[in-house]
Parts: sequence; C-alpha cells; structure tokens
Amino acid sequence: MFDLPTLDLKNKVSSDEWQARVDLAACYRLVADQGWDDLIYTHISAKVPDTEHYLVNAFGLSFDEVTASNLVKVDLQGNILDETPFDINPAGFTIHSAVHEVRSDAHCVIHLHTNETIAVSTLKEGLLPLSQYSCFSLSSLGHHGYEGLAVNHEEKKRLQEDIGTNNHLLLPNHGALTVGPTVGDAFMRMYDLQRACEIQLMIQASGQEAIPVASEIVDGIFKQANVVHSGSTGGQKSWPAMLRKAYRLDPGFAA
Repeated sequence: MFDLPTLDLKNKVSSDEWQARVDLAACYRLVADQGWDDLIYTHISAKVPDTEHYLVNAFGLSFDEVTASNLVKVDLQGNILDETPFDINPAGFTIHSAVHEVRSDAHCVIHLHTNETIAVSTLKEGLLPLSQYSCFSLSSLGHHGYEGLAVNHEEKKRLQEDIGTNNHLLLPNHGALTVGPTVGDAFMRMYDLQRACEIQLMIQASGQEAIPVASEIVDGIFKQANVVHSGSTGGQKSWPAMLRKAYRLDPGFAA
C-alpha cells in the first residue's frame, strides 16, 4: 500500500483556475466511472483561464485518484509550473500541447483508448452514419494515422493538420480525441463518439444490413441540436448534472 502525497491548492490559485481544476478532476472521475480509462494511461487536459498554461493528470495516478489539487500545471513547452511531487506523461504532452498550440477554442482536450474507438478507427470504412450519435461526430471529424507512441516532437505538426478545425479525431490503431470550449463540451463529444462506435460494432456484429442516416440529416444535425439545447451546447446543458454525479461518486475529487 502506497499513500499518495496530499496536496491542497484551493487557496493558492485563482478562483478561475480552481474551478477549472474541479471541472477537470470531475471529468477524470466520470471517465473512470464510464469504464473509459486505461490504467494510468491516456489523458485529459484543460486550459487555465486567461493563460497559455494547461492542467493535466499526474503520470502514475489512476483516474479515480485524480483530484483538483494533484493536477499538474504545465506550459506549452512542457515545463511544470507548480511545486509538485508528480511528473507528466511525455506522450500526453506531445498530443495535448499540439492541440492547445493551434486551437484557442479548445479549452479542454480528451484523449482515450477505449476498445470501441480503437476498433472503429482501425476499420478501413471508419465511423459510419448508423446512429444519431454518429451524426454529431461525423459532422466534425478528422483522422490521424498511428506513428507509434506519441513522443516524437515532429508528429505535433501532422496532428495539428489532421485535427484542423474538427472537434473529433479518430486515431487508427490508437483511440480517439475530442475537444471543446469547456470540459463539459469535450466530455459530451467523447460520449457521443464512444456511443456511436459501440452501436456501430453491435450492428456490424449482427451481420444484418443496416439502414444508414441520410447525408442531409448528418449535415443538419447541429441546427436540430440548437433547438433542443436552446442556444447552449449539449456540454453546457448536461455538465451540471454530470458534476453532481461526480460529487455523488466521491466528493474527494474536489479537494
């Protein structure tokens, strides 16, 4: 049994940074609750408001051990900015810094290795319009080919080109990535992408011919979603409920 160092940054950072830390830590706990985590691997980052710095998980902690205080603050060069006993995953730095460098709108970046996103991303036909969930991803989807562990600095440029202005990225042989202007938006985009992949694999496993969603519906899905969410995004609408769930699971994430 190894005890984790206990950190308390609540009164040592700005209120805006603290809220970003709480939201990001909640996201880690919710990802773990969904079963989307991968031991100590994969990563979720969020920008510190009004800075070029971002928060990411400490390398070596499972997602259900992440708290608002033990998140690590780094700059775009990978320098750790706070006193902390923890380090960061070099592959996580490559992927997340690449996106944060070129996407000022991407305040949160989620990168996961779920079975379903790896499987669908690796199919030659990729994600298909077979469910309502897939429509949200297909209307803003890029692809980034596998180059091994993401520790090559030169890969950053190719990753940046592949994500472009898209909010969803499938990484063949590897997994998936979503971005959003808030933690809630990035989380809901990953939720939609994950569900789309799960449903596609179930349909394909049935061996039966599927009925695809018409292309004009895929193209118009965001307009329809705006009616449902009354001007806010799905992430902004659902995040308060998700945050309440995180507190029910274990309020210790907000320490």
